[in-house]
Amino acid sequence: MRALSDIAIVGSYETTLGVVTDRGPMALGVEATLGAIADAGLKPGDVDGLITCNSLVVPVMYHAEATAEYAGLTPGHCLSVGTGGGTTFTALRYAAAAIQTGLAHTVVVAMADSMRSFMTRDRAMMVQSSSGHPIYEQPYGPTVPAYYALIARAHMATYGTTEADFAEAMVSSRAWASLNPTAQYREPVSVDDVLNSKPIADPLKLLDCSIVSDGGAAVVLTSLDRAHHLPHPPVMVRGYGEGHHYEHISQASSLTTSAAVDSGKAALAQAGIGVGEVDLAQLYDCFSPALLIQLEDLGFCDKGEAGALLASGATRPGGQLPVNTHGGMLSHCHPGNPGAMFGLTEAIRQYRGTAGDRQLDRLEHTLLHAQGGIMSSHATLILGRGDRG
Repeated sequence: MRALSDIAIVGSYETTLGVVTDRGPMALGVEATLGAIADAGLKPGDVDGLITCNSLVVPVMYHAEATAEYAGLTPGHCLSVGTGGGTTFTALRYAAAAIQTGLAHTVVVAMADSMRSFMTRDRAMMVQSSSGHPIYEQPYGPTVPAYYALIARAHMATYGTTEADFAEAMVSSRAWASLNPTAQYREPVSVDDVLNSKPIADPLKLLDCSIVSDGGAAVVLTSLDRAHHLPHPPVMVRGYGEGHHYEHISQASSLTTSAAVDSGKAALAQAGIGVGEVDLAQLYDCFSPALLIQLEDLGFCDKGEAGALLASGATRPGGQLPVNTHGGMLSHCHPGNPGAMFGLTEAIRQYRGTAGDRQLDRLEHTLLHAQGGIMSSHATLILGRGDRG
């Protein structure tokens, strides 16, 4: 069986992002699929595996198969994966495993949704209020922002974190987004701007919350020996880890420490590096407290120190730990479950040297992290630079 380190990402594509009214989730997903195949220098017939994530807005019973049909693909293997926001890296690991075991040789991972333009207000409220346990949580009326507000309050009570500390997540996000022409929101903001924005769920304000977007993205994976014959330098999969401490937040043993501790350690160990060797971190900033907890749990700082790390400017352009160089979900885009895809496509852009004003001077190891549910299902991915062979 091939080693995980023999698996390469060779194609990448993003659709138009933000507000896309002329195409729904399936059309965006098909566009991303075919675009990534073309970017890899391949033809549709070269692909024998397709992994997708279903749309929350327009769900399809056999999503991967329907995407293949729409795209004119006839892959030997189709799979739809659903682990919430963590789906991107879970699906990528399944794609790598299929290639490792010989089940497939070239696999597309594609995700898209239209949360901004195709979701009605009633549907949006149903999604926001139905993530909790149907008996023990939902009857009390919390929405997704309220769950993250609960986490924020716990972090404040435990470590003395302030609302200004949380606000630094958006300040860092906008500093990068201002350099990205595809970002949905590019205007720089200050801590005061965040603190003075509309209250959503105490202590979270509007600018502590990720934006709502339309968009899709896809990547192509294959083996390193095949990658050497394709147009782009390969981006190598070096390590992967998962962590699952609970499903429903009422069952969490801690609201301030997540299973990112487990997934991060596993991914770094498989890659054979320490967290100090990470040059770029692409993290799941669905809400500001989620970013702070991930920075701590993944080992970039001690518990309770993420706010100070962000305030220092370390994660912004020119800092020693670039985080979410595309602008993240707080500023670039967040179409729901596909949100982490854009941290992945941004990392590929950075490796290719095509990130424009955001381009990093040095990049060897990238850590990407995503989580689904309410900080419940965690996946960490380590990427490395490949050579042309």
